[in-house]
Amino acid sequence: MTDTNDTTPESNNTAGAESNTTGPENADAPLHRRGIKSYVIRAGRMTPAQSRGLEDVWPRLGLTIADGRQDLDTLFGRQAPRVVEIGFGMGNSLIEQAERHPDTDFIGIEVHAPGVGKLLDEVDKRGLTNLRVYREDALAVLEQCLPEDSLTTLQLFFPDPWPKKKHHKRRIVQPAFVELIRTRLKPGGTFHLATDWEAYAEWMAEVMDAAPGYANTASADTAPYVPRPDFRPLTKFEARGEKLGHGVWDLIYRRDV
Repeated sequence: MTDTNDTTPESNNTAGAESNTTGPENADAPLHRRGIKSYVIRAGRMTPAQSRGLEDVWPRLGLTIADGRQDLDTLFGRQAPRVVEIGFGMGNSLIEQAERHPDTDFIGIEVHAPGVGKLLDEVDKRGLTNLRVYREDALAVLEQCLPEDSLTTLQLFFPDPWPKKKHHKRRIVQPAFVELIRTRLKPGGTFHLATDWEAYAEWMAEVMDAAPGYANTASADTAPYVPRPDFRPLTKFEARGEKLGHGVWDLIYRRDV
């Protein structure tokens, strides 16, 4: 997410997932055709709190691809709505959601070690029990670890826009990716996207409107976008952008079939 501070020159964010198609037109391209990643793993210094999160809290709340397909009721010890967020950055909004909604279970996916460490440290300090974390490629997690028809919501907030045309193939929002998400959502579940790049918002809408099995939840007055929902926490990055007059576009699509 864009509340992280150490970005690469080409991006505002890491999505924590791999995109392997080359554009909206490639709906039938296999996910792992060329291994093109939508993220860059950035170097960053670790604070003592972040190191503590990775060293002390990870054994309790961290998940890996090697754990295999999850039974989410067993993982959390209950039946509950399930929300997955891809690319949570430093984790501020995900922690806020988990604290606000103790009756919902959350899974965060992020490749950036300082962000994972910070989130885990804060989760432990707040005593939250409804959040688990992958530090893995999101496509691998979706494909290998999360069951079909298991998620209430999947969130993708402020993924790397890869603004240069030659880099559009790196964008995570691609036809094969959104089809994979559809299979992991329960019928009636939602895919919530947000971006601060208008051109990427248009790309997202183009891909999603062409994707089978989804319905846009926006009203005719605002379509294809929805007003910023109250349940999506306002990040520090977004608040700064608002003061500067920057736009943010939210899109929410529901799995129909």
